[in-house]
Amino acid sequence: MEKPDAILSLLPARLKHARRAQGLSLDAVARLSGVSRSMVSQIERGESSPTVSTLWNLTRALQVDFAGLLEDKAISQIEVLRAQEVPTIENRGSGCTIRILSPPEDAGTHEVYELRFVKDGVLDSAPHARGTREYLTVFEGALTVTSGEACDRLNTGETARYAADVPHRIQAEVQARAFLVVKGG
Repeated sequence: MEKPDAILSLLPARLKHARRAQGLSLDAVARLSGVSRSMVSQIERGESSPTVSTLWNLTRALQVDFAGLLEDKAISQIEVLRAQEVPTIENRGSGCTIRILSPPEDAGTHEVYELRFVKDGVLDSAPHARGTREYLTVFEGALTVTSGEACDRLNTGETARYAADVPHRIQAEVQARAFLVVKGG
C-alpha cells in the first residue's frame, strides 16, 4: 500500500474517475451517497479530505471497492467515449445533429459540440444566460451565423466568435460539419 500522503494526493482523481466511469453527475453522487454536492466537489478537487464515514458512503454510491481506491495501482486518466457512445441531440432545429462532446457536469459553463448539417439545415437557439459566448469553427462546408442583428458567412477552416445571450442561428448552405464551444457568462 502507498504512503498515507500519497494516498490522499491520489484519492481525489480516483474518486472523480470512479464517478465518471459510472456516468454520474456530482448531484447524482450526492443523492446516492448522502454527501453534499459541494463536499463531493471539494473532495474531487483535493480541497477537502473525507472522513472514513464520508469515503465509505461515496464508495458505496460509486459501487467501488473501498480498499481498491487505496491500492498501489495506477488508474486510467483517459476517459474514452467510443463513437457510438457519444450522446446526440437530433430534435433541435431542422436538419442538424448535435453530438455532445463535453461531460454533463460542464453544462452551462463550458460545453463542446460537434454539429452536422444537411443542406439547408438550421439550428435556431434562444438566448442563453447573460454573457454566454459561442465559438464556431467550420470543418466542412459553409455556414451562415446570425447573432442578434449581426450575420456572417463562414467557409471551411473559418471561426466565428459571437454573443449567445441573444437569439442566434446557424444555417447550412450545403452539407456541413462544425465544432461549437459554448462558454457560459
